[in-house]
Amino acid sequence: MSRRPTHVHVAVISDCPLLRQALLQLIDDAPDLQSVTPARSAGAQRYEVGSADVVLLNLQDPIRDVCDLIARFRQQGYKVIILSPSNARTDLVLAIEAGARGYLSQKVGEIELLTAVRTVASDRSYFSANFSDQTAHERLRRITSRERQILDLVASGATDREIASKLNISVHTVHSHLDRLRSKTGVRRRADLTRLALEQGAGGFAVDEG
Repeated sequence: MSRRPTHVHVAVISDCPLLRQALLQLIDDAPDLQSVTPARSAGAQRYEVGSADVVLLNLQDPIRDVCDLIARFRQQGYKVIILSPSNARTDLVLAIEAGARGYLSQKVGEIELLTAVRTVASDRSYFSANFSDQTAHERLRRITSRERQILDLVASGATDREIASKLNISVHTVHSHLDRLRSKTGVRRRADLTRLALEQGAGGFAVDEG
């Protein structure tokens, strides 16, 4: 059957056959999505995903190996969503730093998973996990809407120059906002700012990349 150009093509990579089959069925049942079968290859180039727009990645490998795969897919122009069995904040941050555009708990529901795929396909980022605590919520209440935008873009992996371009402000202004964020939250490192952005509660959130 020929593909319609309106379809978002999704490659599913999972080392759990039952989960992989369920994900493929879910994708192919959606009217605007279509699955792509990855090809296995030797060595570090373990998977080739051809015409995929989005790669849904679910592997039990060590996080460093998964991040290497994320980075390779990102360099090739694919958008990667991690479906993770881990709720560790460190895994999430490492995946984002490697270039993941989405991060979902393996316990995610079907509706949210499809929402994440569509969000990432539209060149935005989507994160969902149980990374909330009361302290984070208190910190987030003290920041402005502009600081919230910048924090979300930091979480999506954008550089300071990319943030400036997306928000139509100068790099110097971005630095000023980041300094104020660090002062308000007590968080200094960029990876910790990413964690703070992801401490959103049980619900997922999309980051507008446009």
